[in-house]
Order: sequence, then C-alpha cells, then structure tokens
Amino acid sequence: MRVLVVQNFDGTPLGQLSTALEEAGAQVEFLRPHHGDALPETIGDFSAMIVLGGGQNALADDAHPYFPKLLQLMRGFSDADRSVLGICLGSQLLARAYHAENIIGGASEFGWHEVSLTEDGRDDPLFLGVPSEFPIFHWHDDTFILPRGATRLAGNITTHNQAFRLGRAAYGVQFHFEANVPVVEQWNEEFSEWLARSQPDWPKRYPQEAARHAETADAVGLKMARNWVATIRSA
Repeated sequence: MRVLVVQNFDGTPLGQLSTALEEAGAQVEFLRPHHGDALPETIGDFSAMIVLGGGQNALADDAHPYFPKLLQLMRGFSDADRSVLGICLGSQLLARAYHAENIIGGASEFGWHEVSLTEDGRDDPLFLGVPSEFPIFHWHDDTFILPRGATRLAGNITTHNQAFRLGRAAYGVQFHFEANVPVVEQWNEEFSEWLARSQPDWPKRYPQEAARHAETADAVGLKMARNWVATIRSA
C-alpha cells in the first residue's frame, strides 16, 4: 500500500493519520510542492492520496502555480476509485477539483468546536463508531459549496459543509481531525507569532479548551483516521 501525501505548508504533520497508516503497514511518500517538489504526472501505483492544509487559500494559483496540476491529480485518484483525503485546504481543493465554488473568508473557526453529522454522515464509513456530535479542532477562514454529486456528511453553524464524500472514497474534511494534542501544541509553538496577532487570547483559552475537549476530540480523530485508512484498496 503506497500513499502519496502532499504537504502545502510547513508545519503540517499527519498526526493521527500517521498512527493509522503505520498500523496498516503503509508506505508513505511525502511531496512538498510549495518547496519545488514535482507532482507526479499520473497516479501510478499509489493506492491513495492525502492533501493536507495550509495558510493559503484554494484559489491562490498565482502564488502557488502547482495548484491546477494538484487538482488534476486529486481528480485522477478519485475517478480511478482510489481513496482521497483532503483536509482543510485539501478539502477546499478537492471541491474546486470538481468545479465547486470556493468562498474566501466568512467561515473563520479556530480551536475546538462542535461538529454534527448529517444522516448520511452517520451511515458513512468515515464516521463509523463516531458520535453524531463531537468537538474537533479547527483552523480555517474559508469554505466551499459542495461539488455536484457530493454527499454532505457533517456541518456546524459557522461552516455548513464540514465534510463531504465523492464517489466511494474521496473525502473532503474541513476540520483538523488529524490534530491531536501533540500537533496542537506543536502549532502553538511554531505559529506563536501568528497566533499572537490573530488569537491573542489563545494562551489563556488553550488549557481550558484542551481540558474540556481534547480527550474526546483525539479519540474521534484517531477513529476517523483508522476508518479512512480502511477505505484504501491496493492499486
């Protein structure tokens, strides 16, 4: 099982997904196109693809000219019935890959917030064994309209489309289920200057929110990670 991971931004680890992939014995190959790594021309013999988040928006082709090729690659995996996972920016790019509208701004969430599953979400393999409502970590400003034919799986008051599925196993997830406490603490340190400007009360909020939500969120995130890995079929 070979899994392609595209990192669009420094400081974006796999987190909980790393645990699930290691358990499955997956061979993981990282590409960092924002640092010049070339994306493959075809999906090749990869079994699955993960596209992680980033501080840029999903329409930033001028600053990130590899985006159109990444969209084509994501669609190639999905159309070939190979598992795809887009997280945060990755979910917005997956929506764009299927000609859905990206909405820049107007959906800002940071920290642990509640998400509710739709009826379809409660029956979806990605959320097998997950409560119908749960807290999970968020860090985003943008959102998207669902692609035509997509199944809406989760949402909340701020962001209507928190998760969707295309076909059998192409998933876009706006929230950061991969971000357990070690990842959030890494972000607290690596992005401290940004947080001081945009979330000045975060140092005071963080211990309280973590104590209230992190244990449940981490359990949900690991369950989702294992569920997504279970969708992967050999290429």
